[in-house]
Amino acid sequence: QVQLVESGGGSVQAGGSLRLSCAASGYTYNSVFMGWFRQAPGKEREGVAIVHIGGSITYYADSVKGRFAISRDNVKNTVYLQMNSLTPEDTGMYYCAVVRGGYGRAFATNFSDTYLEVSGQGTLVTVSA
Repeated sequence: QVQLVESGGGSVQAGGSLRLSCAASGYTYNSVFMGWFRQAPGKEREGVAIVHIGGSITYYADSVKGRFAISRDNVKNTVYLQMNSLTPEDTGMYYCAVVRGGYGRAFATNFSDTYLEVSGQGTLVTVSA
């Protein structure tokens, strides 16, 4: 079983940046796709970004394309989400997840909880105007 621990959330003004980290432990060898999803207050969960184990295949939600970048370090078993040009609409709880095989693109374009193998407890991002 994989355990995921997110960190790096915080409060920032619009236009600012944050980098989220997700440390994975346990049996990580099958974690082919790992991603981030978020939930804003009063809204449904939204897939944000996902990265293949090789690092070269990534998918992003349209709302974050060009502003966010996902990456992973397989030696450190860590996934990162660099978030730039943040807006108040990016406010929410951000969760890291291991995604079921075959659902990489769908995770970012048509998110569903059924795509998740495991997820963390989340880290809060607050962006003020």
